[in-house]
Amino acid sequence: MKVTSSALDTCESSFTPLVVLELAQDVKEETKEWLKNRIISKKEDGGAQLLFRPLLNKYEKETLENQNLYLVGASKITLLLGAEAMGLVKECNDNTMRAFTYGTRYNFKDFDDDNDDFLTMAECQFIIKHELENLRARDEKMIPGYPQAKLYPGKSLLRRLLTSGIVIQVFPLHDNEALKKLEDTWYTRFTLKYQPIDHIRGYFGETIALYFGFLEYFTVALIPMAVIGLPYYLFVWEDYDKYVIFASFNLIWSTVILEVWKRGCANMTYRWGTLVMKRQFEEPRPGFHGVLGINPVTGRKEPLYPSYKRQLRIYLVSLPFVCLCLYFSLYVMMIYFDMEAWALSLHENSGSEWTSVLLYVPSIIYAIVIEIMNRLYRYAAEFLTSWENHRLESAYQNHLILKVLVFNFLNCFASLFYIAFVLRDMKLLRQSLATLLITSQILNQIMESLLPYWLQRKHHVQVKRKVQALKADIDATLYEQVVLEKEMGTYLGTFDDYLELFLQFGYVSLFSCVYPLAAAFAVLNNFTEVNSDALKMCRVLKRPFSEPSANIGVWQLAFETMSVISVVTNCALIGMSPQVNALFPESKLDLVLIVVAVEHALLALKFVLAFAIPDKPRHIQMKLARLEFESLEALKQQVQANEVQCPGIFKIMKKHR
Repeated sequence: MKVTSSALDTCESSFTPLVVLELAQDVKEETKEWLKNRIISKKEDGGAQLLFRPLLNKYEKETLENQNLYLVGASKITLLLGAEAMGLVKECNDNTMRAFTYGTRYNFKDFDDDNDDFLTMAECQFIIKHELENLRARDEKMIPGYPQAKLYPGKSLLRRLLTSGIVIQVFPLHDNEALKKLEDTWYTRFTLKYQPIDHIRGYFGETIALYFGFLEYFTVALIPMAVIGLPYYLFVWEDYDKYVIFASFNLIWSTVILEVWKRGCANMTYRWGTLVMKRQFEEPRPGFHGVLGINPVTGRKEPLYPSYKRQLRIYLVSLPFVCLCLYFSLYVMMIYFDMEAWALSLHENSGSEWTSVLLYVPSIIYAIVIEIMNRLYRYAAEFLTSWENHRLESAYQNHLILKVLVFNFLNCFASLFYIAFVLRDMKLLRQSLATLLITSQILNQIMESLLPYWLQRKHHVQVKRKVQALKADIDATLYEQVVLEKEMGTYLGTFDDYLELFLQFGYVSLFSCVYPLAAAFAVLNNFTEVNSDALKMCRVLKRPFSEPSANIGVWQLAFETMSVISVVTNCALIGMSPQVNALFPESKLDLVLIVVAVEHALLALKFVLAFAIPDKPRHIQMKLARLEFESLEALKQQVQANEVQCPGIFKIMKKHR
């Protein structure tokens, strides 16, 4: 029997709070009542049919500070029907992965009417977020109490409330018991072990689990590079012809690890169900604005914005601004070289111990300036990309990533390219690369985890004292948790984490034949990065909403592009070495032609390896093909059943073909 939304329970008396909704302090009562009714109303009445109550009751509001905080939950049936509507994929009793349906719920592994763990908490919170975001205006022309906040049929109410400042934030609550268990197996004990990726996925969702899976995989993959590179550095082999073997290994290594990662990623995401999850139709992003019109695809009313206006903004404003920033980055780089020349001159004139230390100061200052410029540019890039008014979140993210990657690549690596191919000073190149790599890693650890953790601990103590000082005869545990978490920083996604790994990959691969020790420093950094990022996710930032992911997205292409560039740079560096030049004393043209030929041969080898290693393991390919076959067979049977029920209609359709 098909279960309809009218059968769902909307009782507010007792439920597990999963999501917190914070309203502005001056929100009018009629707005609160209207929002509450829309959240708890039945689906057929335009509601989300969720469970909803204020954090504090009337008595507690008089005793404690009223924060305008509300708790949102859902009944088990609501969550299961939400999982079906969103196409969540679960494992069946026959070990296949299929989209969950409520009608066939007993065919799925671990499902039981008394089992509340069939859906992970991350999935439950994601379903609630989806239901809230799909609350849409019906016949309302404005938000009650706010005539300036206009509405139109089909407009997402939550997005309008957020952009109007009526809703401050919506965030999922931590589960302290589950979080403690996760921490005990993840980062609280400093031992060399694999991360509990499946548990991370169950708590934080697939996107974050994939990041930590990639971080762990990349760190392990760096170990052979570090082991091989260490003797090259310790024995101080200055002959660059000895680095040819190491550079060649590096080029093959960078290709193989990225291809093998695709296979491991496919294994994980198939097990999680996201590899076979159908893509949802993408709605307009919250910041998108334009003239109200009809979407020709959905037939819904939504803002429409001419594409030519967006292109004008990109090419006449954003592109010149990015070019100006790139020029400024190069200008700062030249100042750095002036500082290097000054420090070198001072050392040559005095030759003392402190001037030898002073030789590293320009590189350290430049590394700090690079980090500052990267962060400032990030804010500017976000503003510009938002101003370009992209309709879809995916388009917004792609344009933002392109802007940030181009600037960060030039800002971090331009000085190294200049030293390598203009100054041709390999000693300075090694010194600069080491200083930039180590300084950036230390700064990232401090800025991303240690400083936020220290600030969060101070705030935690203040909240605890405040709650203990209250003369309220109530259990303030939930109140304390919500108030503490609402003040935590918001996790902005995996963008910065992947960017850090991308730049690290560049330091390791681009100039491997000059500084083989880079991989060793990267491994040491990543061992601490795993723990600091875990600490950041669990104790420093709000719990993010889960987001289904089948892979690491555009970052896979970014890493592959970096590996191609590394082929060119390493071949050029080896070709510039004195030992190789001595082999062609008469004709430099022959040397250039041979270097180009070797570079093309290595690139061809990379592409052959990429083609030879399948992106998905054979057993995953077979399972996906089986699912596709069964889906087509089911569709064929459905069409045949419809023909039996309505033969007249199908005869008319065939006649008009």
